[in-house]
This record gives sequence, structure tokens and C-alpha cells, in this order.
Amino acid sequence: MKIRLLLFLLLACLSVPSAVLAAGQEEPTVYVIKKGDTLWGISERFIKDPNYWPNMWSKNSQVTNPHYIYPGQKLRIFADRIEFVPKEQPGVDTKPKNAPVAAAPEVLQEVAAEKTYTLYGTEGFLAGSEFQPYGLLIGIQYGRVVAGVDDIVYTDLGTVQKAGSGDKFSVFFKDVSVNHPISSEEIGNKFIPVGTIQLTDMERKSSRAIVTKSSREISPGAFLLPYNESRRKEISLKNAKADLKGYIVESYTGASIIAAGEIVYIDLGTNQGAEAGNMLYIVRDVTIDQQYVEGRLEKLPQELLGALVIVDAGKKTSAALVVKSIDIIYKGDRIVSQTK
Repeated sequence: MKIRLLLFLLLACLSVPSAVLAAGQEEPTVYVIKKGDTLWGISERFIKDPNYWPNMWSKNSQVTNPHYIYPGQKLRIFADRIEFVPKEQPGVDTKPKNAPVAAAPEVLQEVAAEKTYTLYGTEGFLAGSEFQPYGLLIGIQYGRVVAGVDDIVYTDLGTVQKAGSGDKFSVFFKDVSVNHPISSEEIGNKFIPVGTIQLTDMERKSSRAIVTKSSREISPGAFLLPYNESRRKEISLKNAKADLKGYIVESYTGASIIAAGEIVYIDLGTNQGAEAGNMLYIVRDVTIDQQYVEGRLEKLPQELLGALVIVDAGKKTSAALVVKSIDIIYKGDRIVSQTK
């Protein structure tokens, strides 16, 4: 009986599936990172799983910031995983003498398209009490309280302000007052674009205009700002010049729960070194029941929730596009340029 059992175990060892053996011998493809590459873009491209990138980031200590990857860095691409190739140390030869030279793996050298995001001019903005509009919409023809496309409206812009017939202006609705979700300090008001008007007839301190575009109802009291033909533009990713830390303070829709593809407003602007194109990471501190800690623990690693890109930077606040969401994001969640 014992002899039969030994023979059975021997045969089982010899019949290990070739796929299992091949897994340990799998020769990876090497990819060289190009300008514009992102970890989730690489994950989606090579292993068809864009949500894999936090796994790849967490297992590579040399990448402290999950977007801070450099052109020229090399990746090993396997069927089910991606690994960073460790940087070679100059002057250090880790190969044993007389070791056989392995065939060099295939290296993919095609250039990846640079990642950009589009600023449409419909993102809105936050502004404090110091903000002053260029003009106001003061009335609608026939005493109406709501205007739409092709309706006649009246403004307080005139020749005194050097405004002229044919000039275009963007119309903004003054929305809710926004308080900081952490400090409760008043930040200002949210301004949402609702349409455009074009001046037709001028007086010294007033004018008639026609509504040329509307995305929602336009009412008297709306703010006017000069229309910018070049407002729509492509925003390229750029590394932050400063260590940025802040919070999501409001969303375009006003909703507390935020997902990828939505516009949010953050408490960082050019005064803090923020620029359009900066990618920031949305994080949340992890807390645990202190009864199990017994004073041995000070801080847990942050939970990575997603990422956003600043598309329009003001002095103290900015509008940003949430480009990645791997968990629920809320107003009040933290944003950082360098993850820990």
C-alpha cells in the first residue's frame, strides 16, 4: 500500500500542468514610460484593468506618488501584473561571473499620446466678497423674470465702460454661499455660467442685448463677465511646483457625493502654487478603535480615493475635474500632491 502511495505522489509531481511551470518562467515584455503616461492608463492598456494601478503603486516603494512617473522608467508587463524595473546602480555588477547571457526581452518603444483635459468654460468658479462683476443684467423685455435664447434683456453696461454694440458677455448665476467643510469659514459664493448675451443698442450707462445662448434660466441680477472666445482649451498635465494640501469644498452640482467626471471646487489657488494641469490625489485618513491600539500606533496609511486635475486656477480657489474615483468621494475629503 505504501509503495502504491509513493508511486502516486511521484506521478502527481511529474504531471504538474505545464502552465504552472510556465508561470515561473514567463518572460515579460518591457515598456518604457513616455511623456503623458499615467499608471491607470498603463494598467488599462496592458492588462485591461484600469483599477489595477493602486495595486501597482502600493507594491513599488520607488513610486511615492502614483502619478510621479518619469519618461524613461521601465516596466515589466506580465499577463496579470505590472512591475517596475529597479533602477540600475552605476558601477554595481549583480551578475555572477560566467553566468549565461539571457536573451533581451522585447522592448516597446512606441510613444504614448500626451494626456490632456479640456476646459470648456462652463466649469464655474468660487469667489469671495472682493469679487466684482464687469456688469449686471438689470431687466428683461416686457417685465419678464426669466429669459432664454433670442429674448431681449437690459444691462448696466454702456459707452462709459467702453462697451459697444456687438460685444459679447458671459452670464453667471450667483449660487449658494460656500463655507469650508472643515473650518466652517466662509469662502465666498459659487458662480455658475448660464449663457451668453450680445449687446445691440448702447446708451451711456445702459444697453439692450439679445440672449445668444442659455444653459438654464437667465434672470435679472445675473453677473456679466467679458466673453472669452478662447475659453475652451486643452489642459496638459504638469507636476505641482509646491507641496499642495487642501480640501474639496464644493461640487458643481451641489451634491455631497462626488464621482469621476464631475467638476469640484478646491481651496487651493495660485496663491498656494496651484496651476491648471496639476493632478492631485484625493485621500482620507483611516481611523480605528483605539481600545485595540494601546498607545503603539500614531497614524495609519491614508486611504487613496481617486484623483482630480485642476482645470481653472483662481487666486484662492480652483475648479477641478475628478478624473478617477476608486471609492466614494465626499465634500470635505482631503487633496494632496504627494501621497504618503
